[in-house]
Amino acid sequence: MELSVYTIKGEDTGRKVTLNDSVFAIEPNDHAIWLDVKQYQANGRQGTHKSKERSEMSGSTRKLGKQKGGGGARRGDINSPVLVGGARVFGPKPRDYSFKLNKKVKDLARKSALSYKASDNAIIVVEDFSFEAPKTKDFVTLANNLKLADKKSLFVLAEVNKNVYLSARNLARVQVVTISELNTYKVLEAGSVVLTESSIAGIENILNA
Repeated sequence: MELSVYTIKGEDTGRKVTLNDSVFAIEPNDHAIWLDVKQYQANGRQGTHKSKERSEMSGSTRKLGKQKGGGGARRGDINSPVLVGGARVFGPKPRDYSFKLNKKVKDLARKSALSYKASDNAIIVVEDFSFEAPKTKDFVTLANNLKLADKKSLFVLAEVNKNVYLSARNLARVQVVTISELNTYKVLEAGSVVLTESSIAGIENILNA
């Protein structure tokens, strides 16, 4: 698959890059995508939820009513789960939601997500760029030149560029990541994926390793 390379002014450079079919044109595996997105979201959960059980409640342990003959459910002290304000039965406890996913499955999921974007013509290639200073205005101009002003976009850089990252940080619909930070969730969430020219080889090397 060949794509034209654009400048940050949105002009065609006349050069083309060839995307590796083994990364950008595979038969997408939806189950691998689901597993990878599930792991990403699970790893982001704090898991600090907690409710008090009966032994943790404060209150008198005196039995409030007789065992039988009251016409309702039997209950003991005021901490009984039967009563309003009582303890909770089998309530949530702090836990770790993260789980392991094999590297091959994660790679397959990222390839599948990139293949979906490629088939939807949602991948744009720009020549490598940088800013002299962090300026949100410069990044907004770049997005407008690439006709991405109203879209969620993911910019993928070959390596960390502080000025580019800081320039995009205040934009709600833009994310900037390096190739090592690229994941399935972010690719699918973006309306368009913008790859810098030098990032393509890095992505293909990582996913074909």
